[in-house]
Amino acid sequence: MCLLTYLPAGTVPDLDALRTGAELNPDGHGYAVVAGRELVVGKGLDAEVVLAEFDAVRRAHPDGPALFHSRLRTHGRLDVDNCHPFVVGGDPRTVIAHNGILPAVVRPRRGDPRSDTRIAAEDHPPAAGPLHLRRTRLRLQRWMGPTNLMVLLTVDRRYRQNAYLFNEAEGTWDHGIWYSNHGYQPLPTRSAATWRCASCRAPVCEDDLWCPWCEHCWACGDPPLECDCWTPTIRRAMTADRDHYDPSLGARDLAAPE
Repeated sequence: MCLLTYLPAGTVPDLDALRTGAELNPDGHGYAVVAGRELVVGKGLDAEVVLAEFDAVRRAHPDGPALFHSRLRTHGRLDVDNCHPFVVGGDPRTVIAHNGILPAVVRPRRGDPRSDTRIAAEDHPPAAGPLHLRRTRLRLQRWMGPTNLMVLLTVDRRYRQNAYLFNEAEGTWDHGIWYSNHGYQPLPTRSAATWRCASCRAPVCEDDLWCPWCEHCWACGDPPLECDCWTPTIRRAMTADRDHYDPSLGARDLAAPE
């Protein structure tokens, strides 16, 4: 699922929230901070190291926008090169970070170790015209689809702003910080929880249709528009045999003919 966090200028990060997001999305972390005319970017696989770096950089450069990203791998190798953010079109003045699964045209083909976001940044830069124009932003959002959220940070003077959010309304503003989903909130101790979400691994109850934290189907990990798990037959089978059902397989696997 990933967790993408955006901090406007002057905003201090909530490290507890970022740490929760890193726990749920453990496959690499990265940040970018606008520091005057430069972008400060850092990445790594150790969440605590990257969080400490980000905290120090943000305190040194509080006056520009910033982002932090924790990855849950869907496409591409698990390594630092696939940690967000990514340089756009080879120009280090502009980076993007993303939450979701991008269209098939930018998903890696066999043998390509890159993630879909990295391919989009390197081979298909998200520029369909000047970003200060609403029609350009809408065009990019239509291409991504409503379940994809993206932040672009730049110090390129050709852009009118240092930061652009795409599908902003699909995320959450909390105390002046924008999060791409609810994966920043403390994990609850749920006495009735009997499963873990296949998308974000948060505890869920069998009567939940969707994970209350990442809002995906907890059985298969798909977003609501792509999930077909919750038919009455499959649901009865899952709850009747919960001691032997592995939610990481998804409800489709349980229902598949032998």
